[in-house]
Amino acid sequence: MVNEKHQWKAWIYLAPALALLLVFTVWPIINTFRMSLLEGYSGLKAAAGESFQLGFGNFEKVVKYRRFLACLKNTVLLCIWTVPISTLLALLIAVALNSIKPLQKALQTIFFLPYVTNSIAIGMVFAAMFNIVGSFYGTENEIVVTAGIINNIIEFFGGERVNWINYGSTYTANMAVMIVYIVWNALPFKILILLGGLQAINKQYYEAAKVDSTPRWRVFTRITVPLVSPMLAYVIITGFIGGFKEYTSIVGIFGETMGPPNDAGRLNTMVGFIYDSLSNNSQGRASAAALILFAIILVVTLINLWVSKKRVHY
Repeated sequence: MVNEKHQWKAWIYLAPALALLLVFTVWPIINTFRMSLLEGYSGLKAAAGESFQLGFGNFEKVVKYRRFLACLKNTVLLCIWTVPISTLLALLIAVALNSIKPLQKALQTIFFLPYVTNSIAIGMVFAAMFNIVGSFYGTENEIVVTAGIINNIIEFFGGERVNWINYGSTYTANMAVMIVYIVWNALPFKILILLGGLQAINKQYYEAAKVDSTPRWRVFTRITVPLVSPMLAYVIITGFIGGFKEYTSIVGIFGETMGPPNDAGRLNTMVGFIYDSLSNNSQGRASAAALILFAIILVVTLINLWVSKKRVHY
């Protein structure tokens, strides 16, 4: 503990970090609240000297905006689908990796690689995989369409080519691509956390179960899952927080249009809605949307914490 006579030295050491925290974290939060309560606030208008009345008009505009409900629906659907699927897959993969002693470190590195790769770059790769790359004229002047690797695999097994992300593609196909990509991109972090939890479990539990000839599925459900439940609760909560902030993955696959050419903005999310408002110089509306998103994340997090208190074994 720092001696009371020398506490001023600790404050001096902390001063640079505190100053950066105040400037780049605390003040932006306060300013966001301020702008959200100034009706019709715009940075350009404010610079020109225009004044704005206090009120909740920005929140009303956001809720009544036609695209807002579509953005909210996309965000919620992505969370509902990707978080449970990615968490279950991560748990199964972590259990498998924990059971494999040879090449365990190499496999951990392979599974963790997507986490340190740029999201936009990964999105572009996925776009090429699901894309219909283009068309050209063959030897007899017929049009030949070059499909991506996913459609090639489907056709190899006798299926029909699917228009995943191109012009005329369906909303279901677009969402399927996004769910696959987000799940794949979310796995490395969750596998790392769950694997660390599995390796911390006392081996005596498994030895006792082996002596009693307990089936593997019962060992998994009665020993592994309860003992790793704190890590599960953590990855679920962080998964929902990350899911509600989803944006870069959609840009990586569909570009700034946030959807196929025939329906730009079809897959726009809450974060995309905020960026669109900022690009239109509607900082008041963007601030209101950001606070609504914050409130939604806070409520979902509190619900997860309440459930984890009843289900998590520490």
